[in-house]
Amino acid sequence: MKATVPALEQHGPVITETMYRRLFRNERIAALFNQANQKKGTQRLALAHAVLAYAQNIENLSVLGAAVERIAQKHIGYAILPEHYPFVGEALLGAIEEVLGDAASPEILQAWGEAYWFLADLLIEREAAIRAEIEAQPGGWTDWRRFVVAEKRVEAAGIVSFILRPEDGGAVIPHRPGQYLTLRFDEEPAWQHAKIGELAVANDFLSRKLKPWTGK
Repeated sequence: MKATVPALEQHGPVITETMYRRLFRNERIAALFNQANQKKGTQRLALAHAVLAYAQNIENLSVLGAAVERIAQKHIGYAILPEHYPFVGEALLGAIEEVLGDAASPEILQAWGEAYWFLADLLIEREAAIRAEIEAQPGGWTDWRRFVVAEKRVEAAGIVSFILRPEDGGAVIPHRPGQYLTLRFDEEPAWQHAKIGELAVANDFLSRKLKPWTGK
């Protein structure tokens, strides 16, 4: 794997762009991703840096602990499940082979396959633990949960608060300041990460303050 570091430094963004192109042939998998970030290119660039860091530190993966935790937490927010990982692995290996051509020998592809599944298994294990922790708490849930707008309040010029209550009528788990929730909408912007602090949480509702969305 370390032998591919120079190629990753040169072709990393092209490899990740190719990977997403392959991955998004499956509409069910494409729906799991924030397409706004795809259009801006931020997700592709972030993945290119992550793949390069993984290859550079393959013999000292302890330095990637914080990154693994961050990825696992985001995967929980996007409802990524163990059955989704084979699709990503297949797309990544196919992209490496397509972009690197003859340089992607069977030995290199095998090494990357083993490395991918080593990391995937770490993430799957950590994500299972996070889900168990969340579900064990009163009002906790994983996967998507539908909320309805119960109330709308005008706080100031250009700022509106929306009171969101669970459609199932259940409780809402307490959240910590600085924590993020992933919100999915039926209209654009389809995805948004809301930081707790601008999103208040009570035992049975969420309160979200919003400014007009400018597309930025």
